[in-house]
Amino acid sequence: MTSSKEALAHPASSAEAAPGTPSGAARGAHGRDTPAGADSWRSRLYRWDMKASPYAFVAPFFVLFGAFTLVPLLYTAWYSLHDVQLSALDHQTWSGMDNYTNLLSSDFFWNALKNTFTIGLISTVPQLLAAIGLAHLLNYKLRGSTVWRVVMLTPYATSVAAATLVFTLLYSWDGGMVNWILHFFGVDPVNWRESDWGSQFAVSSIVIWRWTGYNALIYLAAMQAIPADLYESAAIDGANRWQQFRHVTVPQLRPTILFTVVVSTIGATQLFGEPLLFGGVSGSKGGSEHQYQTLGLYMYDQGWIIGNLGKASAIAWSMFLILLIIAAVNLLLTRRLGKSR
Repeated sequence: MTSSKEALAHPASSAEAAPGTPSGAARGAHGRDTPAGADSWRSRLYRWDMKASPYAFVAPFFVLFGAFTLVPLLYTAWYSLHDVQLSALDHQTWSGMDNYTNLLSSDFFWNALKNTFTIGLISTVPQLLAAIGLAHLLNYKLRGSTVWRVVMLTPYATSVAAATLVFTLLYSWDGGMVNWILHFFGVDPVNWRESDWGSQFAVSSIVIWRWTGYNALIYLAAMQAIPADLYESAAIDGANRWQQFRHVTVPQLRPTILFTVVVSTIGATQLFGEPLLFGGVSGSKGGSEHQYQTLGLYMYDQGWIIGNLGKASAIAWSMFLILLIIAAVNLLLTRRLGKSR
């Protein structure tokens, strides 16, 4: 009777209540010899790590983007609202929208915009058509297909200066290979630098040569992702290779074609190196009559040759707005294409 009362007055410990339980398990529910504070600190550290790590991983991109893209962009916008000269950067005069109004009333701006559009059209359409054709040929099993793909990418890896120098020699008025070929067929030589359409065609040919192989590899990757069942079904229905290309390959490549068109258009809007180096001494002017001066050359001429940084900044922001319009058109076409599919 006494032992029963003592048992009720003094409850047994966990070790006594469970004879088979190890002695270490009876030392508390806060962990095996781990203080409760340390366990709580580790839990908080783990939660902070899970929340903060993704931001830490992407932070370098945003830091570099802010330092080298966002800040210059905003500073250029500030410059476009002022009268700023390259020789006196500390003396800024507020001009409001005068730079933009002067830009819209300038014949040189509209001439540069027209040249940018025509050169972009002349270079983009043949470039993408040739790229689709080359990708279609490379899509079949050819001997040394890897070698051909590397050869297609070689022009893209070539520097703009080297490529433009070679094409300048090819289009030379006296002794150029292009005029020699024209003379061989009985055609009078063309002064490629001084003529309007000739100079624009010459600049466009440099762009076509450099970017056709790059776009061909993009199309090739998209073609290889097309299911083979579609071609087998078309072959069973009696379609030849041309019909398979028209009714199977091209419809499947619509998103990729739209992407390359947008990228090529953006590149044409920013065209700068090829016409600058092709023109030589008058490269920044786009020729003696500004016949191939693009928006990029016009901005360079106003900012670094004339020294009017305010107007050059307005040109830069005009180009940026044009790119936004292109992106909006791309988004609209992509949504309509998705609905039609």
